[in-house]
Amino acid sequence: MPKVEIYTKFTCGFCFRAKALLESKNVDFEETDISMGGSKREEMIQRSGGRTTVPQIFIDDRHVGGSDDLAAIEQSGELDQLLAG
Repeated sequence: MPKVEIYTKFTCGFCFRAKALLESKNVDFEETDISMGGSKREEMIQRSGGRTTVPQIFIDDRHVGGSDDLAAIEQSGELDQLLAG
């Protein structure tokens, strides 16, 4: 199973939606809450090519994007391929 990472904020509805999709696929993921900012927020911005919104999702260090991006690759069938490794 590939490594899945998601940067979130506590009250973010898009974050809840992205996590629910991953959980529905029984995917373990590493969640980093950046609600308080700091070095992890800066890390997310750097890794995502400058994006400042959450969630930002990575599968095996590949930047997938946000919640809408995750939903789009799920709809296209690409998510299952990425999760298969």
